[in-house]
Amino acid sequence: MLSVGLLTGTVVVSGAAPETANGVPALGDAAWWWSVGVLALQAAVLARWGAHPRRALLTVAAALPALLVLGDVIGVGLLAVMVATYRAVLARPSRPLLPTLLGAGTLVALGVTAATLRGGNAVPVAVVAGLMQGVAAVGPAFALASVVGSRRDALEALARTAEAQGRERDALVQVAVERERTAMARELHDIAAHHLSGIAVMTGAIGRQIDVDPEGAKVAVAQVREQSTAMLRDLRHLVVLLRDVDAPAETGGPVRMETLVGIGDLVARAQASGLPVTLETTGPVTELAASGAVGPLAQLAAYRVVQEALANAARHAPGARCVVRLDATTPGCVEVVVRNGPPGAGAAPAHDDPGYGLVGMHERAELTGATLRYGTTLEGGWQVSLSVPASVTPGPGDGPTTSEGQDR
Repeated sequence: MLSVGLLTGTVVVSGAAPETANGVPALGDAAWWWSVGVLALQAAVLARWGAHPRRALLTVAAALPALLVLGDVIGVGLLAVMVATYRAVLARPSRPLLPTLLGAGTLVALGVTAATLRGGNAVPVAVVAGLMQGVAAVGPAFALASVVGSRRDALEALARTAEAQGRERDALVQVAVERERTAMARELHDIAAHHLSGIAVMTGAIGRQIDVDPEGAKVAVAQVREQSTAMLRDLRHLVVLLRDVDAPAETGGPVRMETLVGIGDLVARAQASGLPVTLETTGPVTELAASGAVGPLAQLAAYRVVQEALANAARHAPGARCVVRLDATTPGCVEVVVRNGPPGAGAAPAHDDPGYGLVGMHERAELTGATLRYGTTLEGGWQVSLSVPASVTPGPGDGPTTSEGQDR
């Protein structure tokens, strides 16, 4: 009811100084009450017809001719027209809004022109005043709502784009995870199901033959051993298949298993390539790797985690000092830690798209029952830690050692 308040204040001021306005009704007379009713109607239309901004705009604009009894203060009725115009433009209608805006401006111009003529002004003056008021009632509100609406649409578009990119990223990660899991499950099924089904059949026959046909039982035992050996060989080949595809085993050559011991060679190659990295070993790491206390898949997972962490350090923190630590002093596990400092002075980190290195680390850790942790350090570097389970308690070690070679 701001318009009613403005009208009341204007009437009070004009009553004190009648020469300031022409045709302004006195407070409490019939023209004043009529104007209050029209302004209240405008307010009711704005409050109830919010879902129909076009209709509300035309209705409040049509009330302007009914306010001609206000004379020079007819402008108090323009406030509702401005609010209705702002709402109509901000609603972003599907149909063009120009006809509605022209209609509202015309109604305002007619009302102001009639009020101006009633005040005794000349026709040209009244027409010009009406046109100017019509444009002033619609134009600024239209411009403001257009700017606000455009900004709102831009923010909504950015939010939708970010949400779509997040969904796409999650989908790509999920596809990568599912593809790796499917490959692992398929290979394990093809190898284990083939050999284990044959072993189950032969062991059932051995139970019946051992008393009635000892020689046949011996032959069956040899076949079980042959099947078990073949399955072990195929599982080792599977481990090789789970390695990076850029370093396949030589065709026809021996199967190379990446182990905890091989991390030393990995660090040496990194040193040779210029990465300032050292290796610290604490406890009987070599003994655990050779005894089988840490399974082949777990050793491969540790090797690949170190390999990926060193590659990330070289790519994202060039020139940073790196430390690879193997700790077998804690009973039941081997701690593998790769820690690098912040990038060296003047070094520019790579700005490539994020890959799936951490996803691969998580998958290897879950596959082997290991625990993976990673994050930034207090110095601004990065640390990756993998706790690999071991089936035996490590014995006393010879103390920490450091890899040979000078840092570069």
